[in-house]
Amino acid sequence: MKIAYLNPGGTVGGAEMVLLDVLAMLRSSCPEVRPTVVLGDDGPLRAEIEALGVPCEVLPLPGGVARLGDAGGGRLRLLVRGAASAAAALKYRARLARRLRSLRPDLIQTNGMKMHLLGAWTAPRGVPVVWHMHDYLASRPAMARLLRASARPGVEIVAVSHSVAEDVRATLPGRVSVRTIYNGVDVDRFRPGPGDGAALDRAAGLPEATAGTVRVGLVATFATWKGHEVFLAAAARLEAALPARFYIVGGPIYRSTGSQVSLDDLKGRAEALGLAGRVGFTGHQADPAEALRSLDVVVHASTRPEPFGRVIVEGMACGRAVVAMDEGGAAELFVDGDSALGCPPRDPSALAERLARLVADPDLRDRLGRAGRAAVLDRFDRAGLADSWAAVYDRPLSAHPSDPAETPAAARPSPVER
Repeated sequence: MKIAYLNPGGTVGGAEMVLLDVLAMLRSSCPEVRPTVVLGDDGPLRAEIEALGVPCEVLPLPGGVARLGDAGGGRLRLLVRGAASAAAALKYRARLARRLRSLRPDLIQTNGMKMHLLGAWTAPRGVPVVWHMHDYLASRPAMARLLRASARPGVEIVAVSHSVAEDVRATLPGRVSVRTIYNGVDVDRFRPGPGDGAALDRAAGLPEATAGTVRVGLVATFATWKGHEVFLAAAARLEAALPARFYIVGGPIYRSTGSQVSLDDLKGRAEALGLAGRVGFTGHQADPAEALRSLDVVVHASTRPEPFGRVIVEGMACGRAVVAMDEGGAAELFVDGDSALGCPPRDPSALAERLARLVADPDLRDRLGRAGRAAVLDRFDRAGLADSWAAVYDRPLSAHPSDPAETPAAARPSPVER
């Protein structure tokens, strides 16, 4: 079974980490599957894919197409209206279609809105397409219109949460089949253990924190909706005498216009709130598991419903106390007061209250960390992904064999057969 995975970028964000988990699952549980990954941009993701023994190639997206998105004030319309962008998109579509014909995949799986469109537009005749949906559609009207027009028989959607699945069904009514498969994490990599808080201090350019300091961190890309300002505003509400230091871990990864905040703006906001010396900006950390273990409290502060909230599960897997916004897909991942503390979204005062409790109560941090780890082992261990994904891959292949001259799909071994 040959599967072509399409991803728009070469950086490692949440959706890319999920892709890496799926590829690792295939290697360990479905060795008869032969994956190939096509990226729209080069970057560190390529090396991580190749380290799994998966062939990876780059077919660069034209700059004008790569930067299009709903976040840029409706600029996605240029994909079909703007002459230059439309010409670039059509040219890229032709190149990708030729490459996919040469790869002769049995199935195409796409990550990211641009690749959902391009996958549907370029799939060879009879080859099914799986859109791995990591985002809501209702808030992206331009993209939703294009996906409605592009949905066709043979397209199936895998949503990362029930919340996303409900949104897709409402936005693309009757168009495609939708199922939910939660993201998994590598519980051997994201595990409890001592962290290196001093390394975070060095990365942030701060002096090493004194013994007993509780390190509280927001780990996220610089997307505009990840709640950096809410986190800073909550930190400013905590008494300066509390033994706490705050960290923003991450950096910009997107190319779409208007989709992310800048480091200078965040630093300016922290200074205006009187947080100089109390908050550090570490930049991107190559090992997110080590960064999470270096924190005592992990904060999820997204200002709009989170499709999944991977950092919540990763923080819980590392045995750290987690505070998470209790809406959207994020609310499906934890039990408030048991495996994490839930918090009303977009409310710095409520977040500050929960952070103050955790800073002052090491027993509460320990209890949440242990319960969170147990919940991840039960629900989100990526080793449990194999059967769910095998069911996705089996059904379309049985219905849409890629080449009638080849062995019928029904006669091929199941992905879960050893």
